[in-house]
Amino acid sequence: MAIIVNLDVMLAKRKMSSLELANKIGITQANLSILKTGKAKAIRFSTLEAICRELDCQPGDILEFTEE
Repeated sequence: MAIIVNLDVMLAKRKMSSLELANKIGITQANLSILKTGKAKAIRFSTLEAICRELDCQPGDILEFTEE
């Protein structure tokens, strides 16, 4: 099972930089990069909620499940 993180796609659609999003949601750019590259082992619901609020999207727009 694989979870794909499409955060970079949503950032591009919203014409927003990673740094701008990180500043708006209150996390470091390094932590956002870990999430964006799919290397994160977990994400807090509060962080996911903040990302969705700022990007005006749903969690399913960011996270995708695929069979390996």
